Amino acid sequence: MMDDDSDPLIKRRAVADFETAFRHGFWRAISSWFTQRTNDLLPFDEVRETIPLRGQSYVGLKEVEIDKIIGSVGRYRDFDRAFLPRHTHTRGRWVSIDEAHLKEVTLPPIELYKLGNAYFVRDGNHRVSVARQRGQAFIDAHVTEIKVDVQIDEKSNIDDLIRVRELAYFLERTRISEIIPEVRLELTLPGGYDKLLEHIQVHQYFMGLDRQKDITWEEAVRGWYDDVYLPLVRVMRERNIMKKFTDRTETDLYVWIIEHLWYLREQYKADISLEIAAKSFTDEFARTPGKFILGLFRAAGSLLSPVLNEDDAHTKL
Repeated sequence: MMDDDSDPLIKRRAVADFETAFRHGFWRAISSWFTQRTNDLLPFDEVRETIPLRGQSYVGLKEVEIDKIIGSVGRYRDFDRAFLPRHTHTRGRWVSIDEAHLKEVTLPPIELYKLGNAYFVRDGNHRVSVARQRGQAFIDAHVTEIKVDVQIDEKSNIDDLIRVRELAYFLERTRISEIIPEVRLELTLPGGYDKLLEHIQVHQYFMGLDRQKDITWEEAVRGWYDDVYLPLVRVMRERNIMKKFTDRTETDLYVWIIEHLWYLREQYKADISLEIAAKSFTDEFARTPGKFILGLFRAAGSLLSPVLNEDDAHTKL
């Protein structure tokens, strides 16, 4: 391999590597859009505002698994979750780092924040991107650990962290784990636990009207679970509704169908049953018209793969 800094062959290879990474990033973005799965790096500042932090300490130079790097302090818009480049303005820096790799130049360690079992890039986003594109599994990093009270790993996203915080607040306010220990209320989207808490409070109010007495919080929680939540869950199970919403939970469907029930009753000014609301919701929202289009994009991606591989082969040194 030549040591000349201006070696045109190495330059062309590095540019080709960037173009390949950029194309892969484009197809990941398309797939993410249609599957509605997050493809974004986590912004460190937003995570810091979402969950409580309990101090930090420098833990030294470590060999870090690249797959566990899930966010960035300042470059989270420039790369996707796989650290593929999203914008062409990253080309210059990216190509220069790839050239250094091709010339076997040793680059300085990157700088990372560690939260839970995940990492955020403080400095070195382009180095992570190039290393990952070249199939590197680990990277040297100066690591500063920040203590957190919630579980964070390579699969976490902002919605997950918000849900963890909301669940903790819900459990503290309702004490439902103490009142009904066997209950597990799991939501996949943020905002739902506040609605569950509101449902219990409303149920407590109406229980008081029906019984003409003050209702304790424990009575309200048990009453809501036995008389409101479980009956709808039983309807969902009897109708096998969860088979049509495989990426959601029963508690997700409870929240959505209850709101749909309210909408139907307001629209038709009638006492709509849980069964009718569940069927109406399923008929309305279990449709998947995007699958055909997604299939086309996946087919296009499979057709492009040989082309991309051929491009790679043509640019090898």
